[in-house]
Amino acid sequence: MKPHYRAVVIGGGVVGASVLYHLTRFGWSDVALIERAELTAGSTWHAAAGFHALNADPNVAALQDYTINLYREIEAESGQDIGLHMTGGVNIASDPQRWEWLKSAWAVFQSVGIESARLVTPEEIKAICPIVDVAGVLGGLHDSNEGHLDPYGTTHAYAGAAKKRGAEVILRNRVVELKSRADGHWDVVTEQGTIVAEHVVNAGGLWAKQLGRMAGVDLPVTPMEHHYFITEDIPEIAALDREIGIAVDLDGFSYLRQERKGVLLGVYEQNPKHWNMDGAPWDYGIELIPEDIDRISPELAKAHERFPCLASAGIRKWVNGAFTFTPDGNPIVGPVRGLKNYWVACGVMAGFSQGGGVGKSLAEWMIYGEPQADIFGMDIARYGAFAANREYLKQTTRQFYSRRFVMTFPNERLPAGRPLKRPGAYDGMSAAGCEWTASWGLEIPAYFAPMGFRENTTLKRSNAFDIVGDEALQVRRAAGLVDISAYSRYAVSGADAEAWLDRLLACKLPTAGQARLAPMLGPDGRLKGDLTVINWGSSDYWLMGSYYLREFHMRWFESQAGEGAAVTDISDATGGFLLTGPNARKILERTTHQDVSVAALPFMACGAFDIGMVRARVARLSIAGELGFEISCPVTMHATLRDTLLAAGEDLGLAEVGYYALNALRLEKSFGIWSREFTQGYTPGQTGLDRFIAFDKGDFVGREAALKAREAGAVQRIVTLEIDALDADASGFEPVWHGGRRVGFVTSGGFGYTIGKSVALALVDDDFAEEGVALSVHIVGVERPARIIAASPYDPSGKAMRQ
Repeated sequence: MKPHYRAVVIGGGVVGASVLYHLTRFGWSDVALIERAELTAGSTWHAAAGFHALNADPNVAALQDYTINLYREIEAESGQDIGLHMTGGVNIASDPQRWEWLKSAWAVFQSVGIESARLVTPEEIKAICPIVDVAGVLGGLHDSNEGHLDPYGTTHAYAGAAKKRGAEVILRNRVVELKSRADGHWDVVTEQGTIVAEHVVNAGGLWAKQLGRMAGVDLPVTPMEHHYFITEDIPEIAALDREIGIAVDLDGFSYLRQERKGVLLGVYEQNPKHWNMDGAPWDYGIELIPEDIDRISPELAKAHERFPCLASAGIRKWVNGAFTFTPDGNPIVGPVRGLKNYWVACGVMAGFSQGGGVGKSLAEWMIYGEPQADIFGMDIARYGAFAANREYLKQTTRQFYSRRFVMTFPNERLPAGRPLKRPGAYDGMSAAGCEWTASWGLEIPAYFAPMGFRENTTLKRSNAFDIVGDEALQVRRAAGLVDISAYSRYAVSGADAEAWLDRLLACKLPTAGQARLAPMLGPDGRLKGDLTVINWGSSDYWLMGSYYLREFHMRWFESQAGEGAAVTDISDATGGFLLTGPNARKILERTTHQDVSVAALPFMACGAFDIGMVRARVARLSIAGELGFEISCPVTMHATLRDTLLAAGEDLGLAEVGYYALNALRLEKSFGIWSREFTQGYTPGQTGLDRFIAFDKGDFVGREAALKAREAGAVQRIVTLEIDALDADASGFEPVWHGGRRVGFVTSGGFGYTIGKSVALALVDDDFAEEGVALSVHIVGVERPARIIAASPYDPSGKAMRQ
């Protein structure tokens, strides 16, 4: 053990070993892994060690595919046998909606380039896994690139390959304290002495919670119990001359694979149990938790129905081990805001599916400044401090675990951890029939419905379709009122606020009393945000964006901090409403003595206004593509502002509107949003945001890289599609085809109620990104005709929003 390392990885499970390996693979050799006991002594050693690429987040699915394809490489590089069994696997559907979901999942696989998957019949399922009873089965999704391996051998392969590249592995040496140093380095205090590390990686697995608290951060991870058993030899298995494929009975909550001449069967029970929520005891090692068979008996009964040979099989071994979970089940990876050079790679529940991708992405981040892929779905910054609250964490992780094999519909609004944060006018909107969804812990309106209405969950258009349509059309006809508490707001002030913003943002800054759309880039020239910058005057600026990106953006702002400029997140102190539609100005005029005419407050202008008794800040903007006023006020006045505007608009057709209708309205305008049309993985040229970039204004973050990208040209572009849909619309990540060739994928979609068409935005290869090109799109697994149409099918001139 040396006194100093460039990076120290804490934790000797498969994830920590993968991080160590990838750091050395990308060029850092002065690195060490420190493990309190032995490699794998935590969750890794008892893992069922299956792997698959299927994930609800397509970006995470792509990284899982990377992990799987890496295994043979690390085995060869290390010389360590990893016990790889590439058997293929099949997800089984016996419910009609589940079968539709699997067909949709197959299409998404095509979008992310995973071409090893195929849809299979019940007869083909029986051939893949002969011991399955296919009674009632409708079909399955088979992926030849699935299997299982030896967790011990795989972890040692990662570590062995890393050691060949110069890394050091230090065993039986617990980290007892972490101390940040003034130079940004860390004192890693261990049982065998203190190490100075430039970077620290928390890959602590079951002990990640404690390692986080050593550094002053409470991470949203917690251990939960998970059962599987291994049988004695089964005659039906022993008689085969090949290994059976992995079978996942999604509707029965179980998975099965071959183990020797028997099987391993695991369940994700509907009644899960947490274990040591604050982390495992330090002396816990290669141990198991007593099995709790009664608690999982309903799922075991289903498994015996699907795999009848289990009824006569002897049980050789029960395993009830702990794994760490996050609220959404995906890992937490990346730098922790406010802790320089402190990195996390935790909550990796599916370590043998995700470990390689986690290690790759984190190593890229540490060495190059950014991961190659957009991994926001795994970024620690997708959570705020609220997510580590014990009760919130308990509810959400329980919900995820119990729904591990339960289908979540696109329009399903899950209840765990809710309601947590409520807008000021929550009670009034609820009384008006608001159906709520949530974003980053905040309740936001989905739509307004008659009391007692219940939306059916579906992959297709739901019974709320007409309700949402009425809201959208009312905005076009008269006016709509939308709660915009779910917009983030950051106040930027100080003597050098203007200079700091000018370097941070790629646009020209607006003059006093003006707002401007503001792309924000990373050093690699790819997008970091699609914000609105508002200049209220007297060096008083706001940045506005997406509420759920608050931690992500504050981390970025702080990484770019300069003297003379201060950024304050005022999102929880500020709420507001969007008043939008042709009657919006008439309504607003009734509430204020100030001039809100087009001459006094033109499109993209802003100012302070008295709205009834509320002193508000108003900007002439609307993502609906209509005349609009974004009105911000203190949260304590949010309800008063609502009452004032509703009273003023009662005879002018003002209706309360939710975000479902707002989404339909913005699609008719071809307006993109973050995480759909705009992500960290895209360049301005791909998305059309390059038209807002002021390349001639001087230097700004990402300018040089963005110029190179502009000169090279975009290989893909965002286009607008009209789809010949029937009873379902595109939602995102569906593949786009041209004559059987995949040429892109949908970024977002829905129904345009004003134009009466199913529309989508899609990222399409430049060779095909021209108006009139005939294409096709998979909608809920069914290929439908589509064509590229001109952007902004509603009001292409933009006259409505400029009036």
